[in-house]
Amino acid sequence: QYIVTPEVEDALNLIFILHADHEQNCSTSTVRTVGSAKANLFASCAAGVCALWGPLHGGANVEVVQMLERIHAGGLSPKECIEAAKDKTNPFRLFGFGHRVYKNYDPRARIIKQVAYDVFNVTGLNPLIEVATKLEEIALSDDYFVSRKLYPNVDFYSGIIYQAMGFPVDMFTVLFALGRAPGWLAQWRELLMDPEQRIARPRQIYLGSDKRDYVPLDQR
Repeated sequence: QYIVTPEVEDALNLIFILHADHEQNCSTSTVRTVGSAKANLFASCAAGVCALWGPLHGGANVEVVQMLERIHAGGLSPKECIEAAKDKTNPFRLFGFGHRVYKNYDPRARIIKQVAYDVFNVTGLNPLIEVATKLEEIALSDDYFVSRKLYPNVDFYSGIIYQAMGFPVDMFTVLFALGRAPGWLAQWRELLMDPEQRIARPRQIYLGSDKRDYVPLDQR
């Protein structure tokens, strides 16, 4: 039977707080957009989960763990990964670095990194943490990353902690959604209570050709 220790309980509560809804990120904007159509709470939050699942959003911690596992298995060294990430012709992508809002070091990453070691003291050291800290060390001393303010974000360490706690990878995004759900609920309720709220309708500007001649299908 799985026993939840106080250290793990405290760590998970802190992680939920760190993952709380803040500003109009992709999933929160999705909840508001769907909710503005007067869709019910479940449909609106389900749409938010779908947005959160993407590897560039809430699914990033899954990508980080899979990347660290490949490095740990001997695929690429941390140094080679950093070099590959700087090469725009290389398909390799370094997950867990950079943030659309936090242009300096993600403050949540600093907190969650310490939480990782608190959890490891109970669960045992996750060998992936050594790979992660080495990647961070190299990146923070590399002019390419420093000049572009590409620092580790909250996703860089969260997956390693979830893994140490015994959560399967498929549950990582679920855990992210649990932390973000109170904010989604508040956003949806705000829509519901606002009599001035209208359905979301982003406008777009067409920048294509003003005129194009018709070309018969057999000549295209």
